Amino acid sequence: MPEPMLVCHGGAGHTAKDQPGVDKAADTGWNILSAGGTAVEAVVAAVQIMEDDPLLNAGTGGRKRADGSVQLDAAIATSDDRLGAIMAIEDTPNPIQVAAGLLNESIHILVGEGARQWADQQGYPKAKVRGSDSPSGNDTVGCVAIDQSGLMAVASSTGGCTGRPRGRVGDTPLWGPGLWVDQNVAIAATGIGEEITLKMLCHRVAIHPGSLHEKLQHGLSLFDPSIEVGLIGISVDGEGLGQANTEMPWAIRSANQ
Repeated sequence: MPEPMLVCHGGAGHTAKDQPGVDKAADTGWNILSAGGTAVEAVVAAVQIMEDDPLLNAGTGGRKRADGSVQLDAAIATSDDRLGAIMAIEDTPNPIQVAAGLLNESIHILVGEGARQWADQQGYPKAKVRGSDSPSGNDTVGCVAIDQSGLMAVASSTGGCTGRPRGRVGDTPLWGPGLWVDQNVAIAATGIGEEITLKMLCHRVAIHPGSLHEKLQHGLSLFDPSIEVGLIGISVDGEGLGQANTEMPWAIRSANQ
């Protein structure tokens, strides 16, 4: 049987000062995996920790749009062909919970007011998100995991970019560019969302031949070095890794780490 493993990141462009929040998230997810929990439970719990960290660009730390609103995106997918994605949702400190609620539904994606209405119907907490006044934000938080059954999951959450128009959606909740999982690998991206989307990054990384290291290196090579991009991944054969062309706090947890 596969050995459980988990990798988290705190966003391309973030620095070592944000490492404690990523480590806390990784520890939380690993405690679930090592106790026999599922990859889905682990990635949701890890991402929620990072959504609650005001230093990171997700949930509580989400960046403010041009109109002052805080609109959040989140997505989760599994290697048994389930997907849930939430885009431009407001008044939702933990959008990853709402995204995960779609995994067993007949619909996969909800946007804006409709997403919040569905969250209300399902009883997901609603609260004002204060957001961050940071002048930058091109990043996200994310987690990939494999559990003892061999199920892989990937989850990402973002607060978007400072000053972007209301309703803007980057790569984070998009199946293909921002996240990907199949029977072989789970991949999550972070960085400049528009650039990542144009490259269909995570899918291209997943199908590239070679080791996980070679896959991630190929993904980074698609971009000019001036464009912030980072990737994390886990493979079914036991590799786990984070790489970026800039600073990116990340953490890996397994029985051997």
